[in-house]
Amino acid sequence: MASAEEHTVLPRPTFDKPVKVLIVVSPYYSEIAEGLLTGAKAELEAAGATYEVVEMPGALEIPTAIGISDRRSNFDGYVALGCVIRGETTHYETVCNDSSRALSMLGLSGLCIGNGILTVENKKQAEVRADPEGQNKGGGAAAAALHLIALARKWASASKGIGFKPRGEDTLMAGDTDGNTTA
Repeated sequence: MASAEEHTVLPRPTFDKPVKVLIVVSPYYSEIAEGLLTGAKAELEAAGATYEVVEMPGALEIPTAIGISDRRSNFDGYVALGCVIRGETTHYETVCNDSSRALSMLGLSGLCIGNGILTVENKKQAEVRADPEGQNKGGGAAAAALHLIALARKWASASKGIGFKPRGEDTLMAGDTDGNTTA
């Protein structure tokens, strides 16, 4: 059974420009996916974000769909939703590890992704986590994407000081000791 332990929830970020998010969901376990999707939509709507939803067959296809979307569309962020329930084979570990790793790699390359792919031992655990009135992991994944979008926008125009900059009045050039240029 899932823990009812309390945890900190960050305040919802606010935006001065519209936010557009793609939700990629696997309906493999349709009841679980519906709960995740309901929670994610509610969180995005509460933040004033618009969204589109696409379905993929399973959790392994979700990162690929996000990668394709990033190359061919204009979303600010992504929410990955699905569920992987342990079975009798090692397929569970493969799907959990590979989907998580791929989402992490996409995130490290600059995409704003909230990971709501549940990895659980049984359906009951998934139901508790997916329930929008319970743990609301779909809403949590949407919130994570929104926080990453806010961070990316905050630093969007920040310069790391790399490359050439226009010459300012206080810039000395090699061989120029008084700040005047020579022709």
